[in-house]
Amino acid sequence: MNLLHWFISALAIAIAAYLLPGATVTLVGALILAIVLGLINVFLKPIILILTLPINILTLGLFSLVINALLVILAAKIVPGFEISGFWTAFLFSILISLINALFGDRDNKRVAA
Repeated sequence: MNLLHWFISALAIAIAAYLLPGATVTLVGALILAIVLGLINVFLKPIILILTLPINILTLGLFSLVINALLVILAAKIVPGFEISGFWTAFLFSILISLINALFGDRDNKRVAA
């Protein structure tokens, strides 16, 4: 994760926490949470997705949203300065982070190699 992507993720976290009433985060918490969520998504999420593949297929991939919410709750337990009030707040928080990252994401990775 490069520095720009880390900053964009922290900004997305801060914006999502500002928009959702059940989520609170400090500036340092947003920076740490960006790292923790990145590590969780690299190491833990692929294992969970493989283990839950049958239910994910049955729900046409919608169970991935539940997995994302549970991983946000896990990150809230780990990171000081970040709190989530419940499952539905974590669910909306993960969707908002995805949307904001897609909106402000690093556009250099989308170039086609020549």
